[in-house]
Amino acid sequence: MEQPDVEKCSVSSGKDHVSASPSYSTNAGGEPNYEETTIIQPTVGRRLLDSFKRDPNRTATPVGVIGSNGRVFDGKGAANATAASPLARKLKGRHLQMIAIGGSIGTGLFVASGKALESGGPASLLICYSLIGMMLYCTVHALGEMAVLFPVAGSFSAYSTRFLDPAWGFAMGWNYAMQWLAVLPLEIISASITINFWDHTKHNHAIFVTVFLVIIISINLFGVKGYGEAEFFFSIIKVIAVIGYILLGIILNIGGGPDGGYIGGELWNNPGAFHNGFKGLCSVFVNAAFAFAGTELVGLAAAETANPRKSLPTAIKQVFWRITLFYIVSLLLVGLLVRYDDPRLLVGGSANAAASPFVISIKNAGIEVLPSVMNAVILIAVISVGNSSIFGSSRTLAALADQGQAPKILGYIDRKGRPLVAIGVASAIGFVAYAADAGAEGTVLDWMLALSALSSIFTWGSICLAHIRFRKAWKLQGHTLDELAFRSQPGVIGSWIGFLFNCLVLIAQFWVGAWPVGYGSGSGAAQADNFFLNYLAAPIVILFYVWYKLWYKTPFMRCKDMDLQTGIRELNLPELLAEERAEKAAWPRWKKAYKLVC
Repeated sequence: MEQPDVEKCSVSSGKDHVSASPSYSTNAGGEPNYEETTIIQPTVGRRLLDSFKRDPNRTATPVGVIGSNGRVFDGKGAANATAASPLARKLKGRHLQMIAIGGSIGTGLFVASGKALESGGPASLLICYSLIGMMLYCTVHALGEMAVLFPVAGSFSAYSTRFLDPAWGFAMGWNYAMQWLAVLPLEIISASITINFWDHTKHNHAIFVTVFLVIIISINLFGVKGYGEAEFFFSIIKVIAVIGYILLGIILNIGGGPDGGYIGGELWNNPGAFHNGFKGLCSVFVNAAFAFAGTELVGLAAAETANPRKSLPTAIKQVFWRITLFYIVSLLLVGLLVRYDDPRLLVGGSANAAASPFVISIKNAGIEVLPSVMNAVILIAVISVGNSSIFGSSRTLAALADQGQAPKILGYIDRKGRPLVAIGVASAIGFVAYAADAGAEGTVLDWMLALSALSSIFTWGSICLAHIRFRKAWKLQGHTLDELAFRSQPGVIGSWIGFLFNCLVLIAQFWVGAWPVGYGSGSGAAQADNFFLNYLAAPIVILFYVWYKLWYKTPFMRCKDMDLQTGIRELNLPELLAEERAEKAAWPRWKKAYKLVC
């Protein structure tokens, strides 16, 4: 007997969408029975709430990361946990490229470069940013080589645990998390103060702090795709602004501004190229490190990228062009257009856009509208870095929890792949920004900057050292460089240069912190404050390392014992690489040259 057609019907309930569809069966006599099966489809609101629940099929923190025989760190369990993290893999190549090109362009370049110019002069500004950029080029390539092969949660902190020492990985993970936790309120306060450029009635800063907090937290609650799309949009604006400033700066320097007059290299003669001598030059290094902080985020994002083997190498290579074009060229023009003794460079420190040498140079030219445009760009850059701070800190905290190096609750990852509790903790730290209305925003900013600035030096040095140890283990365990999906262009030599240069910066910063410019003219208490403001990150890192080392008695990782398999995403990687090399061999010369640098 044929089954008759029965129309499907649906009814709308107050909470969920209920659809009724017929089911067909026969009784003992062969007569048909019709039963209605009700399928309840959750509403949009219900699906939204359910997305915050932990996926029962996923495990964020596997049992057994800490061994059952007491205080013993289980390195194999930690490697498995970071490799099998349930973070969503939704970032695309265009997201990574814009994160690499413009992701870290923020107040470090637009505003704090003014303090660096005042401390060391235009020549010191150019030298220090160039040297830090060269070091960072080597560092990012080392990170890219490891991240393409092992796109695991936690990235460089996990590599320190895996290739150096679990205690050092613990210290580096918390160092990096605290860096970004400190940057969030720093950037929000900077944004609220930037509003003063237009807010002549001086409204309460808490209003603007609330607005910026809501924007930044909301972006991150959309997950990694929301972060990627926001950074794509923010980075395009920042890149266009810097390119526009470079073109404007060239025109102003050769006398094409409203006030006319050729400038050339006049300011390098009067007031001069250097300020405060060699000590002034050394004092610029930490400002340069703060400006470049965030470049390594492209490696942290590898774990949430759909195809890091394809997307990450291109993003890594583009870091060179960002360093050269957006930092070195723009700061060369800043040094040609702004005097290092301009009193406006000292107004409000790193928080006040009025102290931006970019804005000052435009004002000096007598252009009326562009200072407002530049301030708007600075505001967008500040929100962008605040957005990155929640991303960077939350992913690092979740990875530490995966490895048993942070409270387990921080490893809670919901059905959309968001480290929800870690995002909540990072967002809560942002409420420190309400100090902007306490009359102590300058003090808060100084100590936040002290926590974050030097942290990058430790992170970059650890990346270089981990790459050196990884390469040694790779060779010792019988592997060849042809088996690597992406190979660092400066190689191990570049990693040694990066590591040693980071050590030199730490030494120079210790000297400047203990005996600053103008040493002896202030009180002992003021000089002690200056030291900790310049070197606070170092004792914190040492304390974390020593405590974990003594508590867990972790061993230094030996090359023959390093795990070089866990975390490789493509099991058929040798076959894939062989196919790609055959394809590249057929490329014309122009394409080979282009792919070498882009």
